[in-house]
This record gives sequence, structure tokens and C-alpha cells, in this order.
Amino acid sequence: MTPSDGRRAKPGELNRMGEATPSDGRRAKSGAGSRAADKPAEAPDATPEEVEIPGRQADEARGERIAKWLARAGVASRRDAEKIIAEGRVKLDGKLVTQPATFVQPSDTVTVDGRAVNEPERTRLFRFHKPAGLVTTHRDPEGRPTVFERLPEGLPRLISVGRLDLNSEGLLLLTNDGALSRRLELPANAWIRRYRVRVFGDLDPRALAALAQGVTIDGVRYAPIEAGVDSRKGDNAWLTVALQEGKNREIRRVLSYLGLEVSRLLRVSYGPFQLGTLERGMVDEVNPKVLREQLGLAAPKRGRG
Repeated sequence: MTPSDGRRAKPGELNRMGEATPSDGRRAKSGAGSRAADKPAEAPDATPEEVEIPGRQADEARGERIAKWLARAGVASRRDAEKIIAEGRVKLDGKLVTQPATFVQPSDTVTVDGRAVNEPERTRLFRFHKPAGLVTTHRDPEGRPTVFERLPEGLPRLISVGRLDLNSEGLLLLTNDGALSRRLELPANAWIRRYRVRVFGDLDPRALAALAQGVTIDGVRYAPIEAGVDSRKGDNAWLTVALQEGKNREIRRVLSYLGLEVSRLLRVSYGPFQLGTLERGMVDEVNPKVLREQLGLAAPKRGRG
């Protein structure tokens, strides 16, 4: 078999479907053996839709890796896309995909959970003012309302940049590009995430200041946190808290360690992006010019059209 671009495969080279040519340079003979190699093995009583597609070990001219393609289409981050593939939820042209190395070409049809996925669009980023009481996930096994169920009609399929927990509110960034989502989450960006936090308890300003050195709680090391008192009335106080790392429930755990109970937590900024006057439950798209300036993205259209 020759590669799809018309070249004769070199000995040991992989063709489009991941098959190796004979290492001694001989061309595979036609016949039953060759046909068997070209046909994927089927499980007993398997229907055509259940036949697995071997990973296409190919170069970029043959397409784009499906995990990356799904991430760009806003289905999930690339890492989560690989999990979705492993769970058997992805099909390419009606056939089950089992390898994240499978390649997608412009004419292919990709489905996730039986629903067709549109070809990736240009990169887009949105600010969302998340209310308390919403889970930052597409599907919640407990049936709680989710962020994505409350978004207005007409938006592309979106994923979140990081998360805000059920009772937290404020700025949540959403994008249709899983690769961008992953990039914005990386601690290497050194982006400050700033919060306003209402607490109840015996407040010790010196203990708050000491958080600037970092703190270890139950064996977990938390990076330096900047925390200051904005206002105080009796045992209630408003704080401003800034951090770079953003571990799961980090602010609540650290302040609880200091004897403070968090009664409200509002994220007001994420790197250069501000909540500003965006009303609760509203969505606003970030201008492409800002993407260019802040992220170095030209925001071109990707794929056809």
C-alpha cells in the first residue's frame, strides 16, 4: 500500500491507517493475508457501528489528532478529550474511536455521545458572572443546576477556564477552545486571581499577613497568598484575597485553617480580565483585539470557511 500522497512507502513506514510496510522492502502481496491486515478485527456479533478504528499513525498532511480536534471544537480540554475517547463516547464516521492518535480529516464526521460535533471555529473567549448555586460542569450526576444550562441561546459549545465551586460566584471565563482553556489555567502564566471574601470569626491581621509566605495544611503546600482587610464590623469582615495557584477550594480551606468561616466568595478578576459591572448571570464576549493584546492570539478562523 502506498501513502495517500502517492509516494511509495519506505520500508518500516506507517501508512494512513497505521500499518507498517515490510521491513525488507518487499511490497505486500495481494491476497487473503493482505486483505486481512486491511480489515479491522471484529468482536463476535459486532455491528458495523461497533467496529473500532485503529489509530492512524500519520503526519499532519493526513489530518489532525482527534483529541486536539475535539479540544479546538470546545468539547473538552485535550486531556479530558482523551478520557472521553477512552470511555468509548467518540465515533468517527460512525465507527468507535479508541486511540487519541486517530486523525481527523476535513471530510470526516465526528460525534460525541451520538451528537455531531461542528468543525472548530475561530477562538472565542467570554466573561460570565456566575451566580452562587451553579455547578461548573456540563453534566452533574446529582442533578444540580449547571453553569452551561443557564447560558443564553446562540452561544457556541463552551468549556470553562478553571472552576468556581457551587457556592462561589463572580468571574468565570468560558471559551470554545480547549487548548486555550488549558493554557489559561497553567500556573506558569503567573496570573493573579483576585477575590472579595466575606468572613466570620476572630480575625487576626498578622495571621493573614503571614499567608504571604505560603502555608502547609494537612500535608498540602499552598503558595503565597496576599490577603488584606477591606472593612470590619464586629466578627464580620470583608477581605481581598489574591493568589496565583488556585487549588481546589483553596481560599475556603486556608481561611478555615485560620479560624474564619467564609460566608461569601466573589471572584473579581482573572489575570487581565475583570468582572467589572457585568451583571449576575450575564455573558459578555471578549473583543478579539483584547485576545491579540493580552494573549498574543490573532484570533483567525480555523478550519474551512
